[in-house]
This record gives sequence, C-alpha cells and structure tokens, in this order.
Amino acid sequence: MKKFNKLTVREIRRETPEAVSIQFDTPRDLATDYDYIQGQHLTLKREIGGEELRRCYSICTATFEKSLRIAVKEIADGRFSGFCNRELKAGDTLDVFPPMGNFYTELNEAAEKHYVAFVGGSGITPVISLIKTSLAVEPGSRFTLFYGNRNASSIIFLEELADLKNRFLGRLSIYHVLEDNAEEIDLLTGLLNKEKVDMILDHVIDFKTVDEFFICGPGPMMDAAEESLLGHAVDKKHIHIERFISGPGTAVKPQARNRKKAAAAEDSIADVTVIIDGQQTSFSFSKSQPSVLDAAIAVGANVPFACKGGVCATCRAKVIEGEVDMALNYGLEEDEVAAGYILTCQSTPKSAKLVVSYDE
Repeated sequence: MKKFNKLTVREIRRETPEAVSIQFDTPRDLATDYDYIQGQHLTLKREIGGEELRRCYSICTATFEKSLRIAVKEIADGRFSGFCNRELKAGDTLDVFPPMGNFYTELNEAAEKHYVAFVGGSGITPVISLIKTSLAVEPGSRFTLFYGNRNASSIIFLEELADLKNRFLGRLSIYHVLEDNAEEIDLLTGLLNKEKVDMILDHVIDFKTVDEFFICGPGPMMDAAEESLLGHAVDKKHIHIERFISGPGTAVKPQARNRKKAAAAEDSIADVTVIIDGQQTSFSFSKSQPSVLDAAIAVGANVPFACKGGVCATCRAKVIEGEVDMALNYGLEEDEVAAGYILTCQSTPKSAKLVVSYDE
C-alpha cells in the first residue's frame, strides 16, 4: 500500500521569478516506491499556518535521469506554492506520496510516432518529462510543442528546452506563443485559445498523422485545445489531458445537483466499509455528506487523498460490493472505471451497502 514518506529536499533551483524546481533525495529502501513513469506527479503534504495542506506537482525529469524533481509555480494567494518558492530550503523534509497519474502513453523503442503537446505556463512540468523520455526511448519518434506564456521571462525550463531542441535536431519542434510578443506574428502572439489551436491544426501540423496529443495548463486553455481537437474529429482516446487544481475546496462540490434533491427529501443511509492496509472500517453514510472519502475521514480512517477535485486520483479505490454515483472524473481512464475503480472524493453510495478497497 502506498503511503506518505518523509523525503529530504536535496536542491531548490530558481527556474523563473515565479517558479522553482525541487529535487528530493530518495532513501535506498524507498527507491522502488518512487520509481515513476514520464508525466506522473507527486502529492506533497505539509502543515502551514496550523492547517494540513496537500498539493500535487508534476515530475519534470525523464525516467532514466533517476532524479526526483518537481516544479512549483507560485500562484496568487497560494499558501503551499508560496511556501515552496519563498521558505522551503535544501535540507528540509516534506511528506511525499509516491508517484501517480495516467498522463502518458506506453513507449516502444521500435515506434515511429509523432507526439504533439499544447501547454500553458507550469503545464510544461509533466510535458518536459514526456519529451525527454519519449525522444530518448523511441529514436524514431518526434515531438512538437506549442507552449503559451505571458512573456519570455515567464517560460519555465527555457534553456533546457533550447538544449533539448539542439540535442534532438529534426525530432523536436518548439513554438513559443507569447501574449506580449513584440513581433506581432499571428501564430506566436496572443493567447493559446481555440482560434489559435484551430490555426495550428489547419496550417502548421498535419494533425491526421499525429499519434497522441497532450494538453496541460490553465483550465480555459485546456478546454480550448480539447474543443479544437474534437472539432477536427481527433479521436478522444488519443487526447491526454492533465488538469491541475490548487487544492481542496477549489473544485466543484461532488453531486451538487443531487444535494439539492436530498435537501428536499428524507436523508437516506447506506452502510459503507472501506478497506485499507487490510483493515476494515465500517460506518453509516448519510447522503447529505459530500463523499465516501469525507465520510471515511470523519470516522478516522487513514485514507489517501490530495486534491479532492477528481483530478489527482490519489483517492482511487475499487468497488468490491455495491454501486456509487461519481460526480467528476478527470483522474481515471475509461478502462479503470470499467474495472470498478472510483475516485472516492467524488463518489456517493448508490446502493444500501457499499464496500470499497484502497488495496486493490
């Protein structure tokens, strides 16, 4: 069973005025626990201002680099990101959950594929891991990156991206789309919105020959890129999206519409059992409660979670018995849902009895 471990910060590197990258030491006895796949993320836990906060940050290193490093961009009123950027220092320890996430495709050294990514701001973090790993593992593949930022000084990993472009000549193409671009080139100026992505798909790349698309960045940018790709009849199974949220409380509350109905009806009860580390915890669930996860936490079950927004999949569990309603799902693949996995932060019982296991 995966769990939080205390890892020591080896190095903090200033990447831009608003972002740092953080490298962790992994003790030898935990090395396999922190092996990762390109595009995955870590969940960090820390008490800040008397409150326990949990946040997810993507790994920015290639799988073969054996360097566990994430990037954190400070956001307005971001308590965790502000702490990482202004207070955290080498030698400090943080509680770190092992790598998770599905923002990748399987690689094959014999493959000859074309990957394309639409990225905004700190969304480059998992994508640079995808770029480095994919181009190294698949010598016949190529990668095209469209990277939107406010201006040149806000581009995270600017020098590293330039070095990668030189290393993989002819296989890595990078287009920086800047809001404040003084050259006034239509393609490279302004926001990476639907109109811009449409222009790229119509005039810059032959999207019909692209094998996989990756999207990561601010919500409106991701929605625009996805809408454009679907509008060009790109198969949804070849569109991979990594969504970020700042933390608990920022996402849509699960089952909001059902809550209104429940408020007007008699509160019904379900018997729920959660299994974690082989131990069972049973409790009664009132449908006025937010989720299975919140109800389990309320009775003292040590269940894993991070974002509570249906994004990170840290709270993933398998339904052993019963049924649930799952409000949001950004973290699970369709085959996982078909196999019975749920995000407990977004799920409420649909049956009178529910048994879910975090050990599966």
